This record gives sequence, C-alpha cells and structure tokens, in this order.
Amino acid sequence: MAKIAVVALGGNALIQDGQKGTITEQFANTRMSLDGVVQLLRQDFSVVITHGNGPQAGFELLKNEMAEGEVPTLPLGVIDAETQGSIGYMISQSLMNRLKREGIQKQVAVVITQVLVDQNDPSIKNPSKFVGKFYKEEDVPNLLKKGWVVKHDVGRGYRRVVPSPEPKGIVEKDVIKTLLENGYIVIAAGGGGIPVYYDSKGNLEGLDAVIDKDKASALLAEEIGADEFYILTAVKRVCINFRKANEIELKELTVSEARKYFIEGQFPAGSMGPKIEAMIRFVENTGKRALIGSVELGKDVVNGESGTLIKRG
Repeated sequence: MAKIAVVALGGNALIQDGQKGTITEQFANTRMSLDGVVQLLRQDFSVVITHGNGPQAGFELLKNEMAEGEVPTLPLGVIDAETQGSIGYMISQSLMNRLKREGIQKQVAVVITQVLVDQNDPSIKNPSKFVGKFYKEEDVPNLLKKGWVVKHDVGRGYRRVVPSPEPKGIVEKDVIKTLLENGYIVIAAGGGGIPVYYDSKGNLEGLDAVIDKDKASALLAEEIGADEFYILTAVKRVCINFRKANEIELKELTVSEARKYFIEGQFPAGSMGPKIEAMIRFVENTGKRALIGSVELGKDVVNGESGTLIKRG
C-alpha cells in the first residue's frame, strides 16, 4: 500500500479573516486550499483530509438560538455531524473537479466520524471551550437558565463554554483504512469529530462537547498508520515571539524544543498551542514526519520549501 498522509485544513482554509463566510466564499477558499493535497497525490501518497468547523458550527448555534421556540434545538454532537457533511461536500466536490482537471484518477469519500472520549474527562466538570456568539453581562442570567455555562472572554464579552475532552479513539478507523486500501481519498474527522462514549451497556452515546480538531487529526493519523502529518493553517511557519519585533520563524523544531517553547508560553492555547501539542503527540508516538505551514503554500510545504518540520529529539 502507498504511504499515507493526513492533511488537516485549518486557519483560513474555509473562511478568511474579514469575510462573511458565504457559501461562495467558502467554496473559493476550499478550492485554493487543495494544492498541498494534489502535490501529495502526485507523489503517490494515499491521503486523508481533516478540517475545522468552528465558524460553521457557530452559525448553526446562532440559528438554534434565533429559531428557539419554533423548531427543536440541536445538540453540539448533531451540529458536528451536520458540519462534517456540509464541509465534506464542499471539499469533496472541489477536489473531484480539481482531480478531473489534473487527470488524476481517484475517487473521494466523506466519512462522518465519531471520536471516543472519556465521559469523566475533567473538562466535563470544568468546561472552557468558547462557542457561539458574544453576549452582554445583562444577558447572562437568562443564558444560565438554559443550563449553559457562561464565562467572560477577556476584552470581548460573555460566551457559552462547553467541554473539550481529549480524543481517545476513532470509531470509524477501520472503515477509513479500508477505503485507503482501495484507493480512495478520504475526508474524515471534521471539526474534531463527533464526541461519543460507550455507556454501561456498551452502546455509543453522544456528548454535548467539542473536540480539538488538531488533536483529533493527530490521533487519526496515528491510528491509521500515517507516514506524514500536515497541519495547513494561516501562518507560513511556526514562530517564537509571534508578532513582536524579535519574531523568529522556525524551519525545524525538535519535540524537546517545541515542548520547551510551549511551557514558556510561546504557543497560546487559542491559536498555535493545540497544533503544537498535536504535532508533538504524533511525532513522539510514531517517529514519523510532521509539518505545519500555510494552506496557501501547501505545495511548497509538501515539497519541504516552506513550513516548519517537527522531528524527534
């Protein structure tokens, strides 16, 4: 079987800063994001694509709120499933059209993916993942009546927070491996996947939570035996002293260096932090290649001409 690469699309892959997030904009951005994937296919890799869903899930939460009392509201797990389907459709169609132009004979499959978590994960009792719109302080009492947990997002307002448990396993991993073995390009684990756990009877149950997409992507890459793991995002390279006068771009990082910078606070929780954690996990557990770079320079990242390589050491 060909070597396997997992490509996690994030950052401005679907909605760029300053855009409204219309479907037209999202399709245009999706088409732009595929250069790295196509380059891997030219190098005879089997490819799995993962993606974020933050803005899209936020849109659905807002629709829930606006339609409250008119139609039943949907839990986060179902919203995760819905956005996996809609974003998977955009990526699949865009990629199929690109493959046709490139003369690459490959089929694309979208797998709605469930991700196992611990129902007793510490984040369940102390949720911290901000989701949805911002509210004023006077709105908070009514939000609490809904059973929400609401926290202050410093300098921005009040927002709902939900659990973000650690991913423990990919339910559909064998399906994904079978599709790869049969020559398919697979789109999976969108938005971190749908959080699920096994109940006392061994049945799967959904959880009202959000899994970090980069951590879920790294776990997927590990569980299917990927040879390379890419995170394509909004920055050209990993930096220390980001956006400061003494900013330094890093072409390579050992795991020990990445961990050191992480502890120093160089990689904030709301941006580069989870990506670095995901990279560290994949490299430590597999010894394989992990690269992070700009989605707009995806071809160059694959060719080793851009981005940051994370390696053992």
